[in-house]
Order: sequence, then C-alpha cells, then structure tokens
Amino acid sequence: MVPLINGADRTLRWFIEDVWGQFDDDHTRPGAPLFPSERKNSDGSSRRVGDDALRNGLAAAAEAHLPGWADTLTPHVLRHFCASELYLGGLDLLGIQEVLGHSWIATTMRYIHVQQTRVEDAWVSGQQRAAKRLEGLMG
Repeated sequence: MVPLINGADRTLRWFIEDVWGQFDDDHTRPGAPLFPSERKNSDGSSRRVGDDALRNGLAAAAEAHLPGWADTLTPHVLRHFCASELYLGGLDLLGIQEVLGHSWIATTMRYIHVQQTRVEDAWVSGQQRAAKRLEGLMG
C-alpha cells in the first residue's frame, strides 16, 4: 500500500484496465506481475520487471520531469517518503511496518521522517489528555 497522490490512482486504474493485459496472456492469474518484463518464465508467463529497469526508469523520469532531483530521487527515497506520508495520514507504526515488510519496528521508525513540532505536539496532546483524566479522578 502506498499513498496515491496527484491523480496517480486514475493512472494506475487506466494501466490495470487498459494496458496491463497486453503484456501477458494470463495477467489475471494469482501472482501475475503488475509490471511484467519482456522476458518470460520457463512456463511462458511473464517475469517481473527487474530492479535495475525500475531504478533506471525512475532516474530517466526524474531527469526529464524533476531535473533538480535527478541525482536524489531513488526507490529508497520514495519508500521513506511513503512511510512518512502514511504516518502523517494516521496509519500507525505497526501498519507501516507491515506495508514496508520490516521484521523490526525499529527499522520502520527510521523510515519515518516527521517535523520535530509534530512530536512536540503529540507530547503536549498526551499530557493534556492525562491531565483531564486525573481531573476526573480527583473531582
């Protein structure tokens, strides 16, 4: 699961409905690759596109459309961005851990980048909730 921003959901829907089936005769089979390679498995089904092809495609797209980010934008940077956006959108750490496929929550925590004020705001909010609960016990 990744956040789909700037109309990416419409583009993905178009790809799945109108394009995807043109790459593999059996694109509806369980495990069929979303991004198939032109290379085939021994049974004739499409292989998944390789990491290098995705990395090179991202680099070419960044160079063409985001030249200031061409040397910075990588799949790893996108994982960090998506993890941070999911967190800011309200998904808890355990959910993000599952999405990213991490074994250890500490790894997931390193992926999430939030502004220091968000941490401070959460601390203040927690303190206010605790104070309210104590008022109810003492009153």
